[in-house]
This record gives sequence, structure tokens and C-alpha cells, in this order.
Amino acid sequence: MAVIKANSEDVKLLARLMRAEAEGDGEQGMLLVGNVSVNRVLVDCLDFKDIRDINRMVFQNPGGYESTQKGYFYQRARQSEIRLAQRVINGERFWPASNSLWFFRPVAECPETWYDQQNTGRFKAHCFFSPSGEDCPEVY
Repeated sequence: MAVIKANSEDVKLLARLMRAEAEGDGEQGMLLVGNVSVNRVLVDCLDFKDIRDINRMVFQNPGGYESTQKGYFYQRARQSEIRLAQRVINGERFWPASNSLWFFRPVAECPETWYDQQNTGRFKAHCFFSPSGEDCPEVY
């Protein structure tokens, strides 16, 4: 059962985003990006107030995803990526992104915090950051 509303076009959009942001980190990396993305739709806190659907989340500006500014993002989603997107829309969560609202790819080690948010871990090239339960209880 879906934890956020999504039609087939939404699923494809999320699949394209997951690929564009983390294809180099494999399926698990793409699932983690999907977790962050679904979390941004679920919550109504911090930088993600009034982001209630996948389209608004993907193209949020400022604060959205850099990959939407590059051509690779605009290639058609593959079935394998669509299946991954559907999994996170259905509520599957994976550490270290299970409660994260941010991630980035540092040139060195992951910082302890990023914009005052706690580092929850690293997977391959990306570091993940989660808000506190006080700042954003909906993500927990």
C-alpha cells in the first residue's frame, strides 16, 4: 500500500530522479535517494512545507535536486528503476536514509552535521542527514 499518492507518471518521475541522483551507487543507492524523496513528500516541516506531491518535490526550487538541471534526468525511466520507485512509494525504508530529508556527495568524509542536521550514515558516495524528532516528527 502506498504511503504517498502516486500515479504512473509520478512513479516514472521518481524513477528518473533516483537514477539521475544515484545510479553510480547501484540499486541500494537509488532506493536510499527514493527514501529521502518520499520523506520530503510525507513531512510538513523545515524546507519541505507544502510539498505534497512527487512533482513538487522533484522540482522544488530552491532546495530541490540538482539532477533536474541536467539532460540525463530527462531520459525515459527503465522498468528496473520504476520497480525501485514503486518500492519506496509503497513504504520500504532503508538505513541510513529511512528518516533522512537530505543527502549529498562530498569530496571527502561525511561531516557530522549538514545545515544543522545530523549525519545518519554513508552509503558509497552519498552521506545522509536527518532532522531531529523535535524539528520534524512526521519523518519518524
